[in-house]
Amino acid sequence: MSTLADLLRLRTGLRPGQIEQLHRLVGQWQLIADLSFADLVLWVPSGDAWLAVAHQRPTTGPTTHPDEVVGQVREGDDAKAMEWAFAGPRIVREGGAAGPGPLRVRQETVPVLHDGVAVAVLSRETPLAAGRMPSQLDLAYLSSAGELLQMVSEGSFPHAEHGLDAETAPRVGDGALRLDRTGHVVYASPNALSAFRRLGVVGDVLGAHLGQTIASLPADGPIDEPRGSAAVAAALRFLEPRDAELESSGRTVLLRVLPLVPGGEPRGALALVRDVSELRSRDRALLGKDATIREIHHRVKNNLQTVAALLRLQARRLDDPAARAALEESVRRVGSIALVHETLSTTFDEQVAFDEVADRVLSMCAEVAAPSTGVRVLRTGSFGVLAAETATAMALVLTELVQNAVEHGYPSGRRGTVEVVVSHQGGGMTVVVADDGQGLPAEPVTGRLGLQIARTLVESELRGTLTVDPGERGARATVVLPASG
Repeated sequence: MSTLADLLRLRTGLRPGQIEQLHRLVGQWQLIADLSFADLVLWVPSGDAWLAVAHQRPTTGPTTHPDEVVGQVREGDDAKAMEWAFAGPRIVREGGAAGPGPLRVRQETVPVLHDGVAVAVLSRETPLAAGRMPSQLDLAYLSSAGELLQMVSEGSFPHAEHGLDAETAPRVGDGALRLDRTGHVVYASPNALSAFRRLGVVGDVLGAHLGQTIASLPADGPIDEPRGSAAVAAALRFLEPRDAELESSGRTVLLRVLPLVPGGEPRGALALVRDVSELRSRDRALLGKDATIREIHHRVKNNLQTVAALLRLQARRLDDPAARAALEESVRRVGSIALVHETLSTTFDEQVAFDEVADRVLSMCAEVAAPSTGVRVLRTGSFGVLAAETATAMALVLTELVQNAVEHGYPSGRRGTVEVVVSHQGGGMTVVVADDGQGLPAEPVTGRLGLQIARTLVESELRGTLTVDPGERGARATVVLPASG
């Protein structure tokens, strides 16, 4: 199935700004479909016909079109209402247009404007069923839907994108209130009343001023500004949507206030509410777990630094140069692991932006392994973001390879450069540690403890390969890691 963007790009000559207007409409038209208890279909001119490019079914009632509508074409007499609405531009109402199969539908066709020019039409289609007495809820919803459709025909709806997440933003079925121009509630759906009862409202919501009702809510904690009441006042005054989060009596309710301005005349607002107490409770639980994990990483880092300090103290007391060097190597290994845990203690997930860790590892190796030489350690390319377990193994591998290059490639007093080059291809990663030192010795180097550690980590933890070869001037160690997953 082609997307809206594909259909508009391939089948129309609309400009980017006009296409963006249609995307905004489709992003917010669920509200109109639910208020209308009707299907909405977006049509664009395509040659001498009209092409359906988007379709929205209501969540508050049965659908008019159980089958897919997108991609269908209407032309001739079936498209007269669209042509009239587009040319007007004006809203065209038909009492009994043809629907799918033998079904007859009530159709209302609304021009969609961008900068005062019609770019598409929107049809609101409802089955012509046996009549029934509309309820107060029906009347309130249909009245608000009609005003929003008039705003569409005038180019004042949809509004610019609002701040609430589309997944959690309140919908009509969650709870709706209709406000008059002064902010008083003239209708409240049963779900909206329940949401305010759970917030601690004991008086009547109907007929009360919504802003004052929100301001009177019992606060769970010190609040400097009643943001909910301010959102109501701002929406009515500045005629722009406003969002707020209401917290009271241990409950959390999202509020969105949409001003209704058909014909440029303010007629009040539509307020949508959604009780998200359970969602916020889960969010707080997850944040608590994240904080606990970060604290664990912080404590592990502190413990590793303590171990490194103890090893360093022990090394200073030893007279045997070989034993002292072995402990100093252990200090660097422990330090490289501590760097990873230090980074993890500041993040919200088990991911590490590894470039900073790598640079600190390289600096540590250059300073500690050969403090009396002029060896520089440089990095080219980016490691990117690595998983925690990958980052720990990679930090140790870098420590061993760079330490090996510095210690064995440059005798005392010799200057040079060790370069770490990182590249990515096909989802995999290649890390090359190259030096311009004295090159590989005549005897095999595979027996060195550092290389054994590095090879074991690369093969068992990183699922890659490690090779050590003569370079152009010195030695070259290459780590090749396959694509993850």
